[in-house]
Amino acid sequence: MTNLSPADLAGYLRQLGEGALITLELFLTSFALAFTLGVLIGVATLSRNRIIRAAWRVYASIFMGVPSLLVIFLIFYGGSAMLGAVLGEFGSRIDISPFGAGVAALGIVYAAYIAELVRGAIENLPKGQFEGARALAIPPFIMWGRVILPQVMRLALPGLVNVWSFMLKETPLVSLAGLQDLVAAAKIAAGATKEPFVFFIATALVFIAFSAASLWVANRLEARLDRGQRRAPPSPSRAEA
Repeated sequence: MTNLSPADLAGYLRQLGEGALITLELFLTSFALAFTLGVLIGVATLSRNRIIRAAWRVYASIFMGVPSLLVIFLIFYGGSAMLGAVLGEFGSRIDISPFGAGVAALGIVYAAYIAELVRGAIENLPKGQFEGARALAIPPFIMWGRVILPQVMRLALPGLVNVWSFMLKETPLVSLAGLQDLVAAAKIAAGATKEPFVFFIATALVFIAFSAASLWVANRLEARLDRGQRRAPPSPSRAEA
């Protein structure tokens, strides 16, 4: 049992709620960036241009091999200096916030994983999908948007759900750069009240709720993407023949 008064407990829980909203905003924004970049890069990696393919290999080897926390620190501490060097002649100074550094770092890192998923899904599509779209003289933009990418999303969805889950669990890393997110609020409350069990368990329950909601959305989306997909009838056995 906690020794906190109801008023104090309500105040700290309100701080946890505000931190949870910041965590959710950070996660959704960074995933949107990672997804957009990942789809664009995944399509570009199929180019026959050697420069593009070489750039993809360098990008993937760097951001799949470097810890996300290190990328967050590099952008947060080094990004402002780099932008200052670029824009210094204009007399402008741009400070990167912990939130902006977290969005940029997580978006860039996980875009590499999403690009690999998209590239693999496109390569697994039957060649007839592309040939049929070209035979019908469908413009490339419409072909990708209405024919190819919907099928790619269906094939890549299990991997995207894994990326979603990993990103959700890595968002607390941004608190080490000073972001007042859910984990930072729980740490402050636990230190001030000497009740770490209460607030860290509450934080864990929030992340479990986020994960449960994510799985529910993923299942609904998978059912929607599978709608209209015909299942092959089972082949008759020798005894039935």
